Amino acid sequence: MEFQKNLLEYISQSLMTADETISIVESVTSGCLQLAFSQMPNASLFYKGGMTAYTISEKVRLLNVDKDEAEECDCVSENIAETMALNAARLFQSDWSIATTGYCTPIRNSMYKIFAYFSFAYKGEIILTKKLELHPKTQALNAQLYYTEFILGCFKSEMNQMLILK
Repeated sequence: MEFQKNLLEYISQSLMTADETISIVESVTSGCLQLAFSQMPNASLFYKGGMTAYTISEKVRLLNVDKDEAEECDCVSENIAETMALNAARLFQSDWSIATTGYCTPIRNSMYKIFAYFSFAYKGEIILTKKLELHPKTQALNAQLYYTEFILGCFKSEMNQMLILK
């Protein structure tokens, strides 16, 4: 699995220049973002770590996701992604965090659609949450890789905006 080298280097350099840290919590991307961050130059200087919380019970237990809300939406919503991002940042004590939740295969709970929510938290506040939708015939691994690359690109943009405002 290979990611855009220049994108990884840019994110790495930006986090080091800003002297900021990041953590990741994933569901639908199943560790792809963690893999990408671990491949960045000097990752140990800014990447605090991550986790994959795949089931509702683990998201409730580890990330303080509301159980009733999680069961109502199969743990896939804008608010769930935001809760995951905020609690990951708290758990890892990082400046930034990224959270993902969604579907990489069409199932009944997703109304046979493939989509994901991702959220970025920065210094205790949500700065971006988006929904990505893919064609229902997209293969699972391709969906996970697309989500990962798209999220990394969005993260670069959001990081640029926050660093410019500093």
